[in-house]
Amino acid sequence: MSEDLIKGRLGGADGFGVRCAIDGDRISGRAGGQLYGKDIDLEITERGVQGTVGDESVRIELEEGELRGNVGGQKLVLRGVDRVTGFLGEPIVGWNIVAQQQGEKLSGQLGSTVLGRTFELDLGSAPGWVGTLVAVVALYALEPRVSGAVSR
Repeated sequence: MSEDLIKGRLGGADGFGVRCAIDGDRISGRAGGQLYGKDIDLEITERGVQGTVGDESVRIELEEGELRGNVGGQKLVLRGVDRVTGFLGEPIVGWNIVAQQQGEKLSGQLGSTVLGRTFELDLGSAPGWVGTLVAVVALYALEPRVSGAVSR
């Protein structure tokens, strides 16, 4: 049996690849290439998800049917399983999240249609919310406008 992967692209042709292996409750892989990329290491726990992207921490807990927490310095809220909506960051300057799973495919949008990024992922056996989280974490890792690494 081939290993279970979440893989795809964020941001279309000028974007970057994402590839993560799923091993039980662990999701590990990389966003971007060898030179300009960040490692992703997440663990799904009874209460949510924790781990790292690059050297930033990811900690999200399930509260009242929503996943709430932080990706690095940004707040994250996700709701839904196969149709996922949410928000990353602060009101006004944050990023809306919308994703839809169809079979093993997940497609979505992070941010506005003008300034945002689309994403397309193959999920393997993962549910849509896990793929959406991986996309958000990858975008946070590699898009300076999301992580706040550059002034807006």
